[in-house]
Amino acid sequence: MGKKNQISGSIYSDALIWDAHAGFELTGERDLETLSVWKDAGINYLSVNVGYDVRDWRTTIKNLSLARRWIDKQQDIDLIRTVSELDLARSKGHLAVTFDIEGMCAFDESIEMVQLYYDLGVRQIAFAYNLNNAAGGGCHDVDIGLTNFGRDVIREMNRVGMFIDCSHASYTTTMEAMEVSDSPVIFSHSNSRVIHNHERNIWDDQAIACAATGGVIGVNGIGVFLGQDDISSANMARHILHYVNLIGAKHVGLGIDYELSNLPHKDKENETFDETLADNPDFWPPEQYPGGAVSCASPLQIDEIAGILLSEGLKTKEVEGILGGNFRRIAEKIWN
Repeated sequence: MGKKNQISGSIYSDALIWDAHAGFELTGERDLETLSVWKDAGINYLSVNVGYDVRDWRTTIKNLSLARRWIDKQQDIDLIRTVSELDLARSKGHLAVTFDIEGMCAFDESIEMVQLYYDLGVRQIAFAYNLNNAAGGGCHDVDIGLTNFGRDVIREMNRVGMFIDCSHASYTTTMEAMEVSDSPVIFSHSNSRVIHNHERNIWDDQAIACAATGGVIGVNGIGVFLGQDDISSANMARHILHYVNLIGAKHVGLGIDYELSNLPHKDKENETFDETLADNPDFWPPEQYPGGAVSCASPLQIDEIAGILLSEGLKTKEVEGILGGNFRRIAEKIWN
């Protein structure tokens, strides 16, 4: 299990390690080969991003086709549908994956697309990717709140059994979504705006509302969201502990958002995320992303983060929940 057996005593022998979001921009099978990063870190489950509002929705469909075909050929990576299948994959030492989409442009304003994506393995969809769309508002745009189409999407996602993800969405959109949903709502990869005032981070009342739905907030490892471009394990633990003190350990998890431009063997001829960011200043306003480049903590740091949490006085069961048990708990309620 890679790093998993080397760290912090026996906690990892029993803990499920769940990373709620990886920031892929798929361009080919070479990108998917980097799932070895998560396997080497001892991750049991990973939500693999297959599309976002920056790209046309048809690109998302192509990415799903690519990813499904590649995963089907792997002997130690399983595309799962249910928590039972996750548990089975883990028992075999396999990496379990599902897919996520950042932004509801992927629906092309058609409610029927929700079921299609579910059938293709998508278990998590965010309302917007920084800018407004037909479903709701983005965090770097005019705060329009949730639209009627967005409300319909929530009901359909509740029906089929998907995580409703509020990361990247505007304040009002998230608060209204959490009122409408009948199921727990998540922020798959969002940090505290009280600790670091960035538009992509969330305020404490958003976190409290998420917990009230029974949901979970995944802390990410992006330096510009953590503050001071500091991707240390201690800085990530600072955001985790803020949420633990605010809403309780059972509502906190990890969504590191590690993305492929951080990997040394990314093909030079392929566009990296840093280049995508620079080419799309409307999605990433320069005043919010000074310097352009984005740094991110590695999944390999999870062991150190857990050690810090234990040293800060969290109980073993609390740390196990943050590492993955909390997301698993609500997945049992939501995934059909």
